[in-house]
Amino acid sequence: MSNEPNEPLRLAVIIGSNREARFGHVVGTWIATEAARRQDLAVDVIDLADHDLPIVLSRDPSPEVAAELAKVSPRLAQADAFVVVTPEYNHSYPASLKNLIDWHYTQWQAKPVGFVSYGGLSGGLRAVEHLRTVFAELHAVTVRDVVSLHMVWDKFDETGAPKDDATQAAAKVLLDQLGWWGDALRRARARVPYSA
Repeated sequence: MSNEPNEPLRLAVIIGSNREARFGHVVGTWIATEAARRQDLAVDVIDLADHDLPIVLSRDPSPEVAAELAKVSPRLAQADAFVVVTPEYNHSYPASLKNLIDWHYTQWQAKPVGFVSYGGLSGGLRAVEHLRTVFAELHAVTVRDVVSLHMVWDKFDETGAPKDDATQAAAKVLLDQLGWWGDALRRARARVPYSA
């Protein structure tokens, strides 16, 4: 993996819901498009609806599970930063997202994580607060600002574009913070490998 300081940061955008009729694809596509417009970021979208990881963790996975992990694990390892797109289900985040997180460990370490949350009145903020403690345990750094989309179904037009400038402004703040932390932590990992 190259750590040249002038190379764009590799940003993995993780769409955390795999439910049918989810709104996460609209939100995830939007934030990935916003990130891809920037010269400092190279975007890789990891949609959990496309990955069938079993919920039973194993130290010696079957060939089928190993093949599924091979589709996602190297992409997480190569990432310099993450945007986690999450809804709020029952005051927390989806099981599919927790499952992805739990299948991996070193891939998150010493890298920044930002959140784009969505839902009803809470805008997914309770899911984000739960995720912060999970990522802290994995030695990741969560950035302060969040894009929180309250009553998300009213926030986007029929083309998947946000209806207001505040949503765009929030995305810029989040991506700016990820860019700063991603660059700083990439340089630090290149200088001294991180050890948990």
